[in-house]
Amino acid sequence: MLHRRHLLALPALVPLAARAQAPAASPPPMPAPGKRDWAAQVPQLRLGVLGGETESDRLGRYDGYRKLFEDTFGVPTRMFFASDYSGVQQAFAAKQLEIANMAPAAYAATWMDTNGGVEPILVTREQDGSTSYVAVMYVRTDSGITSIEGLRGKSIAWADPNSASGYLIPRAELRAAGIDPEPGRFFGRTGFGGGHDQALVAVLQKQYDAGVTWVSGIGDPPYTRGTLRAAVDKGMLNMADLRILWRSRPIQNGPIVVRSDLPAPFKQDMVNFHLALPAAHPDIHRAVERGSAIGWAPTSHADYAVFVDMRRAEAAERRR
Repeated sequence: MLHRRHLLALPALVPLAARAQAPAASPPPMPAPGKRDWAAQVPQLRLGVLGGETESDRLGRYDGYRKLFEDTFGVPTRMFFASDYSGVQQAFAAKQLEIANMAPAAYAATWMDTNGGVEPILVTREQDGSTSYVAVMYVRTDSGITSIEGLRGKSIAWADPNSASGYLIPRAELRAAGIDPEPGRFFGRTGFGGGHDQALVAVLQKQYDAGVTWVSGIGDPPYTRGTLRAAVDKGMLNMADLRILWRSRPIQNGPIVVRSDLPAPFKQDMVNFHLALPAAHPDIHRAVERGSAIGWAPTSHADYAVFVDMRRAEAAERRR
């Protein structure tokens, strides 16, 4: 069992301001349509979309979002569908993207790989006003496993090596509780599912005994937002078939990220566009955020420094 005294030894994963859940200001109006001066430096807008779903699912969710960018700013806009988190990271490093919504640990890796070449501008606000989510570990209900200890010698599917909730956070908290997450130590076998959705399917199909993923943590399972909620909504999952064994402390939501070298007016237009989106185009907002998130709040690199430290610690542990 993961004891609270162990968890308190780990660094905070949510900024104090985010925990305070300050009320959001009235949303600004959607930016007026028209080509901007920054278009001379940004002749096309390329949106990165993380892996974890089929391409048709992502196209269905994001095409209205893409078109709204194009209609608002008058520049051709296209989507870059990555097969996994590292695809978006590499595209940013090659300056083949202008903007993407990223997982917190994936942002940290990209920031490290590009020597500060990306910056976060906004973070998702949940239904209760917070800007955080949680990681959960789950097993099949028919597995008979009812505790972390019951996974000794069993198998676990991590979601992605660049996922906070699907890899880094569970491993850090397991280590803090005295459990070595490396294969052959506590778990009999570990592997990567290839994304949150794929790991869930692998557990349901009995290829692994357990998995880890992200959820809003608000309400009862499948919660208001996250992998489990999306799977239930798509008819992929009946929550009666899963048991939640563990949940993490709150984790700062992933940010909307832009390249640092882009013009300041471009960045401000991206902020204004997203702050206005939930009220101006609620259907597009719901499609992109997959659930009941209420919008975004400003953020900065300081809110994600802990994930840079965590990635460095994970690398050191693996070398050791």
